[in-house]
Amino acid sequence: MVQKQVKQQNVIIKGTKDGLTFVLNDQCAFDDILEELSDKLSERPQPQENDSNVVKIKLVTGKRYLEEQQIEQLQNRFTEQIHAVIDTIDTDVITKHEAEEMRLDNQVSRLARVVRSGQIIEVLGDLLVVGDVNPGGTVKASGNIYVLGSLRGIAHAGMNGNREAIICAGKMNPSQLRIADVIRRPPEGEERTGEEDMECAFVNGENQMELERISKAGIIRPGITDERIG
Repeated sequence: MVQKQVKQQNVIIKGTKDGLTFVLNDQCAFDDILEELSDKLSERPQPQENDSNVVKIKLVTGKRYLEEQQIEQLQNRFTEQIHAVIDTIDTDVITKHEAEEMRLDNQVSRLARVVRSGQIIEVLGDLLVVGDVNPGGTVKASGNIYVLGSLRGIAHAGMNGNREAIICAGKMNPSQLRIADVIRRPPEGEERTGEEDMECAFVNGENQMELERISKAGIIRPGITDERIG
């Protein structure tokens, strides 16, 4: 008995509570996807003219990289046939620009000098200052900030929205601390002797900033440690 070969599906449609998910074959030609997509969309119920609901589409593309023109072609199909919009694209592929941003976000920039009043230091990734940050000086990083000296100016960690970032200092006496969008200023009348232990600032589960001994930084944010050591 000859078994009938099942034709490979280039487009698989799955319904979810948030909309529709379209899984695209990442091994076939893009034109094949467009053709099969049009056929399958034509089989679905067409929206009524007075229907204002817009269906959200999630594309799952695997190892296929979609260029802007191809995304536009897909969007045109969805708009014309089922009144839907592409909401998210789930892909295993990243662009060179995205890869470079990831590399920069994971690097550590080292600065061995005093950050003086009026100076602004801004980096992608973590920032290590071997020196002081004077009043009026500002240090910013998309990752963590480590000041081995005295932090008396402004420090802004996680500047791209990363609330998991921390700020550590040998002497913590800042004019302002900021992690992502969470800001902490010294309370009125607070006087710090400068004899406190090295401290780290972090955002807790209630989105409030706290100070702790620097020895607890690895417990608060386990991801900052390298498990290959020790």
